[in-house]
Amino acid sequence: MLPKNTGPAVRIENLVKRFGDFVAVDHVSIDVAQGEIFGFLGPNGAGKSTTIRIMCGLIAPTSGRATVGGFDVATESEEVRRSIGYMSQKFSLYDDLTVEENIEFFGGIYGVTPEKLRERKEYVLRMSDLQQKRTDITGKLSGGWKQRLALGCAILHEPPILFLDEPTSGVDPVARRSFWELIYQLSVAGHTIFVTTHYMDEAEYCHRIALMYAGRVIALGSPDELKSSFGVGHLFMLESSNLLGALTALQGRPGILDVAVFGSGLHVKVENADTAESQIRSTLDAASIRVDTLEPIPPSMEDVFVSLIEKEERAVAK
Repeated sequence: MLPKNTGPAVRIENLVKRFGDFVAVDHVSIDVAQGEIFGFLGPNGAGKSTTIRIMCGLIAPTSGRATVGGFDVATESEEVRRSIGYMSQKFSLYDDLTVEENIEFFGGIYGVTPEKLRERKEYVLRMSDLQQKRTDITGKLSGGWKQRLALGCAILHEPPILFLDEPTSGVDPVARRSFWELIYQLSVAGHTIFVTTHYMDEAEYCHRIALMYAGRVIALGSPDELKSSFGVGHLFMLESSNLLGALTALQGRPGILDVAVFGSGLHVKVENADTAESQIRSTLDAASIRVDTLEPIPPSMEDVFVSLIEKEERAVAK
């Protein structure tokens, strides 16, 4: 049952949440369109979970306003809870029940009528590809199958808006990719998906992303928009015989804007791509450090994330 209101699925206006003197959410404003897959990123303590709890009608904001499905989270929390589905990384399933029994149990919790539940149960089993596992004990399922079942249980009552909190944490990469295919199917069907993740590659799957830091939204846009606003400079991938030595030698050099460790190499942000390669090579040659790979690359979401967080931390340290 998709939303009847024609406005944004989620609207957050100047939202503030204080716990004593601590400001957990600091004047956040976001609109999420119906059918959008919206990613919420940020380090631990950034304010993501508090914002989601407000949107789910679990805690009241200190000031500002938020509506979910057209309902005010502060004054219509019961209506909000009826219009959303929620899935956490812990999945909240009963391991001693079968797949089918879990679906029936959550159908009862959500108030789905017996007639409707029969239809919805078959839909969930088809969507999650669990038809052949309907009588299996849930506790014996792999993490990926439990993940699919948890998503199915969260949409039994056909909520127009889904909040998925770290839904792919702890499952293998193949299961993660398969899960995102299900998310896309739900989005195409008109569901709005609000998802938090700490996997930077998953941020690429979202239509838009908000990056939170210290309670504030410090970046908002599509993955392409955020990468294009990476800032003045160009990016090189460097692999060398001495990673730490290369990092130390390059930091602070003229024309080198930033150096960060990425996997087995370094991402080096430079002002001038035309002169950077010779500059980097000569700097490392003078330090007797061999260059194995040096090539220009486009910025990833992880580059954007690291760059923005470091910029905020430098501003706080001043």
